[in-house]
Amino acid sequence: MTSITAAVLTISDKGSTGQRVDEGGPAICELLSGIGAEILFTEIIPDEKEQIKARLIAMTQKVDLVITTGGTGLSPRDVTPDATLEVIDKEIPGIGETMRAEGLRATRRSMLSRAVAGTRGSSLIVNLPGSVKAVRENLAVILDVLPHAIEKIKGGTSDCGR
Repeated sequence: MTSITAAVLTISDKGSTGQRVDEGGPAICELLSGIGAEILFTEIIPDEKEQIKARLIAMTQKVDLVITTGGTGLSPRDVTPDATLEVIDKEIPGIGETMRAEGLRATRRSMLSRAVAGTRGSSLIVNLPGSVKAVRENLAVILDVLPHAIEKIKGGTSDCGR
């Protein structure tokens, strides 16, 4: 199994000011431990596009995987996907498509998620919704492919066969 270093970035105006307890970030850490990922950073920041971009850039210089939670919806302050798209080198649409498709089994509102995923340098960035239930459902459906994705991003030559 590929050794993975990771960072978890919770994006929440209320969470960043202590008005809401972050449940999504700890859920991500728990799930990532199941694939042997070492969480090097966890942070809560407000829904500020430039701040999100700066943190994504900084974190991708230090870890293999950055998972965000929050800011993927339609409200005016939801800018996580927009910030992510501005810093990634390559988008990986299949990750977002798979999470939305799986989410539709639980709620039709899943189609409203704008979550994206992509690479920056040799790191993978994945956006997750903000609710802990959605975090668990979305991450669970992609979790088993993350080690292979990271291996490929880092230049691994193993086959992608089934």
